[in-house]
Amino acid sequence: MALDHSREEMLYMLLAAYSSYFDVEQAGDADAPLCASCHFHVRSAKYVLMKKAELWSANSNEHVYIFSVPELTEELYRACEQTAYERGMALIQPDKEHMYTYITAVFLCDSCTPGAEKLLKKCRIYKSFHFSLHGWMDFHTVLVRRGEENFPTNRSGRANAKLMKNIFMKKEKKRSV
Repeated sequence: MALDHSREEMLYMLLAAYSSYFDVEQAGDADAPLCASCHFHVRSAKYVLMKKAELWSANSNEHVYIFSVPELTEELYRACEQTAYERGMALIQPDKEHMYTYITAVFLCDSCTPGAEKLLKKCRIYKSFHFSLHGWMDFHTVLVRRGEENFPTNRSGRANAKLMKNIFMKKEKKRSV
């Protein structure tokens, strides 16, 4: 079952799925490749009897940047990757409570050059802060292409392929009468 939605429909479906847990911001410029950014923050902590007696706490974040282009080329991929990396890194505040931050670049396109897909799959950006004592950052990529069933990702972004399958490849449930 190939993905037969337009890029606008795919964007709408993605934003609807992400809006349940993420803070969604749509980009103002309609001509720019960056369509939207989604941000998720969670803080976990363990207490003893009262909140003042905190044993530990950890902050986890995910920043998703959604790009929509007619054809993904090598130059366009590099520019979008750099945009997502710079914007995501600007939001990271490494400290003793920071556990991890995932920066995810989602590419919606009608077609993709083989070189751009190869760059997307080979992307390996990882950064630890203060020898991982102040957490780490991992960069994920995923490609959503019209007319395709598979969702290529880099090694770190394999969970995103499953998420995209759940969003786009849902089979309609039949009602029994």
